[in-house]
Amino acid sequence: MSTSAPQKFEFQAEIAQLLNIVTHSLYTEKEIFVRELVSNASDALEKLRHTQITEKDIFDDKLELEINVTTDDKAKTITFQDFGLGMTRAELVENLGTIAHSGSKAFLKALGEGEAKNTSLIGQFGVGFYSAFMVAKNVKVYSHSWRAGEPGHVWTSDGSGSYEIEEREGQRRGTKIVIELKDDCADFAQDWKVKEILERYSAFVSFPINLNGKRVNTVQALWLRSKNEIKDEEYTEFYKFQAHAFDEPRLRLHFSADAPLSINALLFVPKENTEKLGFARTEASVALYCRKVLIDAKPKALLPEWLRFLKGVVDSEDLPLNISRETMQDKALIEKLNKVITKRFLKFLEDEAKNRPDAYAEFYAEFGIFLKEGAAMDFTHKDALVKLLRFESSLTEKGKTTSLADYVTRMGSDQKEIYYLIGPNRAAIESGPYLEGFKARNLEVLFCYEAVDEYVMSNVREFDGKKLTAADHADVKLADLPKPEGALSEADTKTLTEWLKTTLGDRVAEVKASDRLVDSPALALNADKFTSPHMRRMMKAMNKDGADSPLRVNLEINPRSAVMKRLFETHTASPDKAKLVAEQILDNALISAGLLDDATPMVARLYKLLESV
Repeated sequence: MSTSAPQKFEFQAEIAQLLNIVTHSLYTEKEIFVRELVSNASDALEKLRHTQITEKDIFDDKLELEINVTTDDKAKTITFQDFGLGMTRAELVENLGTIAHSGSKAFLKALGEGEAKNTSLIGQFGVGFYSAFMVAKNVKVYSHSWRAGEPGHVWTSDGSGSYEIEEREGQRRGTKIVIELKDDCADFAQDWKVKEILERYSAFVSFPINLNGKRVNTVQALWLRSKNEIKDEEYTEFYKFQAHAFDEPRLRLHFSADAPLSINALLFVPKENTEKLGFARTEASVALYCRKVLIDAKPKALLPEWLRFLKGVVDSEDLPLNISRETMQDKALIEKLNKVITKRFLKFLEDEAKNRPDAYAEFYAEFGIFLKEGAAMDFTHKDALVKLLRFESSLTEKGKTTSLADYVTRMGSDQKEIYYLIGPNRAAIESGPYLEGFKARNLEVLFCYEAVDEYVMSNVREFDGKKLTAADHADVKLADLPKPEGALSEADTKTLTEWLKTTLGDRVAEVKASDRLVDSPALALNADKFTSPHMRRMMKAMNKDGADSPLRVNLEINPRSAVMKRLFETHTASPDKAKLVAEQILDNALISAGLLDDATPMVARLYKLLESV
């Protein structure tokens, strides 16, 4: 009931300008008004809670500290009510009709200059409030201050340039905002629509949010609680809610920090890598909050690209946001957040690897590909990432892995390089010719099975001062072994290598006796130092330039091999047959190296050889 005639006011010029900006260009999504009004209501309740500690005489003191949202699809209205601090008549004028805070003026000034930087107006009632006019024909604000001696009032405006205030009896403490919706915004009077928005943006607001009498926010903001008082089941429930998951998380990291930034973070590693299962590339999904209000559900700059598999929440009070809370203005601060969280997660993985090696091995089997991506591309965190990489090796059992650090502890004093071989699987590498010389000298070789491994190794380059070197590289030099008996003489070997070079012509760049073969007759080494066999295959698959260029290899032969000794005898006794054998030896070596592009000539040659058996 009104107790006085309404009094009309004109909006301050800056407010009229602000209204125009908010209504037409500031917010990208109209639904943001729900988040803004709920956030303002939460702030008002929080301020009342503090006021109750210092003040005894609180008006309507028995009311619950809660937020009630009501929709009416027939009347096309949506109402937000809190039992918080409330406003006096003077505060209604100051907060809703004028710009009382210099930050708002600075924001408008910056907009006038074509940029909006370093503006932090989050939590200031009277700023996000204006987002209501994006969807409203008319807005009524009923409010009663916590001060018992003050009357209640109603503030009314259609946002066109003026507003009215009049006293109103029967008001409860706090603020009730009734929005009469525009025809094209009538969806916001639908229960399901508003429920969806509340669950997305306001799920972790501290106070109960009731939509048409039903509680909406039932999941707590666990990241702000002490981890000592949280049960595993609560973490799992939160993970399923936040990540829209059905399984339990594989790992979790819950931490808070005060310096260099105020951070509360709760991060989860899912059970499975969906990219590995063949699904689309994972999107960043660690949500960014500021004081429990969602800022961005999928902020791309918050974490490095290689951490896109993480789920969870990061909450920081230190974020300067623009007036709409939708975009972050201070990139330097976001980069600092990025570094702090990434460093903390890497330390967490390091502790996992040390204290729970079996669990880490399972994690690595699923998500190691992301760590490799980071090691190859993230210069800032490369050193920490390289320590976390794991590989099978010639000294580990099948299925067991080793770190580069452990590899180094097993190196002999004369060994200066860390050797690795790339192949489709362990069996292929162990049955190939490239491992023989290293095994004979008891040199450990790391086994790399993934296509990305070569790129990783070439970008990492070294570890602990030791160069990472492909064991099948043409430039690898191995220590001499005792000469076994039964090999071709040096003179005969020279004769054979020269004959092979002449016979094979342009297909080989060089033919020489090998110091790395033990049992196999020959091996092929790519003569192109800049394009490895695996890189060549990738280029071919992608139709890249250079993939079809003529292939030239270095052929190394084993003078101890029965095949080579027989070829030496045949090359003078039956030169035509010897030529077929030489070409077949080269093709066999190319197959082992993964360099044989077309097997058709080889098949025809094999039939010719079979005819002579």
